[in-house]
Amino acid sequence: MKHLPFIIAGFSSLSFVPALVAAEWQPAVGPLQTRWAKDVSPEKVLPEYPRPQMVRKDWQNLNGLWDIKLDDGTETRILVPFPVESALSGVMKHSERLTYHRSFEIPKSWAGQQVLLHFGAVDWQTKVSLNGKELGIHRGGYDGFSFDVTSALKAQGQQEMTVEVFDPTDLGGQARGKQKLKPGSIMYTSTTGIWQTVWLEPVAPTHIESLKIVPDVDQGCVRIKVAAVAGKDDGQLQAAVEVYDGPTKIGSANGLADEEIVVKIPRAKLWSPDAPFLYDLKVTASGQHSAPHADAVTSYFGMRKIALGKDDKGVTRMLFNGQPVFQVGPLDQGFWPDGLYTAPTDEALRFDISETKRLGFNTTRKHVKVEPDRWYYWCDKLGLLVWQDMPCANSYTDKPQPLDNAQFKVELVNMVTSHWDHPSIIMWVVFNENQGQHDTEALVAAVKTLDPSRLVNNASGNDDKNCGDVIDKHSYPGPESPKPEANRAAVLGEFGGLGLPVDGHTWSKKTWGYEGTKSIADLTTGYEKLLAKAWELNASAGLSAVIYTQFTDVETECNGLLTYDRALNKVLAERAAAANRGKPAPPATK
Repeated sequence: MKHLPFIIAGFSSLSFVPALVAAEWQPAVGPLQTRWAKDVSPEKVLPEYPRPQMVRKDWQNLNGLWDIKLDDGTETRILVPFPVESALSGVMKHSERLTYHRSFEIPKSWAGQQVLLHFGAVDWQTKVSLNGKELGIHRGGYDGFSFDVTSALKAQGQQEMTVEVFDPTDLGGQARGKQKLKPGSIMYTSTTGIWQTVWLEPVAPTHIESLKIVPDVDQGCVRIKVAAVAGKDDGQLQAAVEVYDGPTKIGSANGLADEEIVVKIPRAKLWSPDAPFLYDLKVTASGQHSAPHADAVTSYFGMRKIALGKDDKGVTRMLFNGQPVFQVGPLDQGFWPDGLYTAPTDEALRFDISETKRLGFNTTRKHVKVEPDRWYYWCDKLGLLVWQDMPCANSYTDKPQPLDNAQFKVELVNMVTSHWDHPSIIMWVVFNENQGQHDTEALVAAVKTLDPSRLVNNASGNDDKNCGDVIDKHSYPGPESPKPEANRAAVLGEFGGLGLPVDGHTWSKKTWGYEGTKSIADLTTGYEKLLAKAWELNASAGLSAVIYTQFTDVETECNGLLTYDRALNKVLAERAAAANRGKPAPPATK
């Protein structure tokens, strides 16, 4: 297994030819398209605010048409933030190395402030330059990163930005999830380059950098740490926190930045899939010499608790808000036929969550992919429990790969710390089966130390290392249950996989599923039988959760409950929802 080079090498100088890049953008013709693709245009591409848990009023979206140069010398235009292999990018061609370019202007109203440049995610290694000045290099395909670009800005006029990307996909040892250069079976088309929103925002010299929000249901409070950057001579920073229930302020507290601030929540309203109540939050920061409340952001949180405990028979269970709740969810790969890793629109992202809820699920497992912040926002808002996988790395052995393993830990820590404010996320999944598994006990301990408020799954499926909070089995079609342990609950991390290709809604003529069915009615009946057995195992064997494979078809895999284009539900929704809730199916109508 080759490890990745430490630095980017081999980029040619940028010399785009205007005549070549001036052509009008059109989406490429791909194998399949969703109904949301028609809403995408260079003037309207993911315009929503990209960071719902730390909102400022002023920002500038840099999504849209950029110039791009591929490693074969092709110069064209690309619709950012769709990956270069996707139809919606307008390119639909793989390139290991990419050079992006675009220009922008800074609003005059931002004068006197610092300017931050944010990338939601770029796969995999990224070097960013502005007006000829290198801002830095970032490695990691799933975590956001930022630069303070103030010193690199021109006083006025067009600012010129270059983004150079290197992504070896499965030729390197980095975390890459289900991406493969030659996709097939359970591996899918690669995502290279920018695939989440790029944006600018102005901030005061003294400003909030991040929040850590931890609900404490037992003590009836919320615990908040405000990480902030101090302007010149501002010294120790002060932070103020206000909590709102709708328009009514119900609590507040002041304290030092980077230290815990506790706000009591009287008669707390608990967050759950059935009642996803969210409190609003206002946070301000100021220093010794900066103006009062130099920076202010708004956020939100949910009061909920996930833990292990014993049921009335003494069986170890996952407890949600103090009660055993059977978690039933789909395996969600997060792929789109037209955007690959990138959903066409925010409404498309929301649809996946709302449709998961409509099918009677209370949980979803985000499988070896990390989503944009707005996906988790919709889970928080609509009420869906999330198992969050760390994307697996490109190694199927326990042989040490020191550089790759060190980078994996960096990205694992970033995944946890950049998403730990979301009430919907209840469990971190460090590894899937044996895929890239290494240093398992140490990594589980590191995650548990970082975030003791959530459960940790050491390895979903086989190759369990006897650590973490759950013992997880995979069974196709199943279901089966591992035996609960004294300190670990039993979960079924994957089962099912009933297949049904639907003409006109498949990625290719070649399709497969773990077990074939003949029709929507046949698939629905088979699904009901599997879920009835799952609920039986919940009662008789102490099974705490099941994850069905899978939410949608993906490329040649046709074992989804929905087609890949999200156009057709392959199960009868009302009957599937009843099965997921452990209730008898409604009587058939004649």
